[in-house]
Amino acid sequence: MGENTLPRRLLGEALGSFFLFAGVLGSGVMAENLAGGNVALALLANTAATGAILYVIIEMFGPVSGAHFNPAVTLAFALRREFAWRDVLPYIVTQIAAGMLGAFAVHLMFDLEILQFSTKPRAGIGQWTGELVATFGLVLAILTLLRHRPGVVPAVVALYISAAYWFTSSTSFANPAITLVRSMSDTFAGIAPADVPAFIAAQLAGMLLAVGCARLLIGRSPA
Repeated sequence: MGENTLPRRLLGEALGSFFLFAGVLGSGVMAENLAGGNVALALLANTAATGAILYVIIEMFGPVSGAHFNPAVTLAFALRREFAWRDVLPYIVTQIAAGMLGAFAVHLMFDLEILQFSTKPRAGIGQWTGELVATFGLVLAILTLLRHRPGVVPAVVALYISAAYWFTSSTSFANPAITLVRSMSDTFAGIAPADVPAFIAAQLAGMLLAVGCARLLIGRSPA
C-alpha cells in the first residue's frame, strides 16, 4: 500500500464522519419511531448503534486517516505535536462537511425535510459540565491508550461513548463537528442552534484539560 497522502487521509475522514454522523442521527430517528414514546428505550437503541458504528469506522479508517472524526481529537493531537498543524483545518472542514452529508442522507432515508434546524433545547450548567466531562474522558482515553495499548483504542472509544451516553447529563456529544451538524436535524439527537456555541466551548475546555492531564500521565509525544 502506498503512502497515505493528505487526499487519501481526507477521504478516510470523510467516509468515517459520514457514517458516524449518519449512525448517530439515523439510529435516533429509528429509535424514536419504534420506542413508542419510551425515551429511555430510544436512548438505549441510539447508544447501541453509535457504539457499534464507532468501532467499525475506527477499525476501517484508523490505518488511513487516524480515525479522528472529531475536531477535538484533531486539535489534541496537534497540540501534542503528533499531527501537523497545516492539516488541522482540512481535517475539520472535512469532518463537518461529510457529517452534514450524513445528516442529509438520514433525512432523505426517513422522508424528512432535507434542510432543517433543531428545536431541542440543551443548555445550562449541568449540560455544559456533562460535555466537558465527556470530552475530557474521551480525549484522555485516546491519548493514553495510543501510547500504551493502541490495539484496544477502537473498542475503548466505542465503549466509552456508549457509557457516556448514560453517565453524562448531555448524553455525550463530545465532538464539536457533530454538535454543529446535530443542530441541523430536528430529530431525537438534535440540539438547538443557539445552544451550540456553549456546547463547543465546553468540549474544547475538556479537550485542553485532557491534553494537560495526558502530559502529566505519559509526558510529551516521543516524536
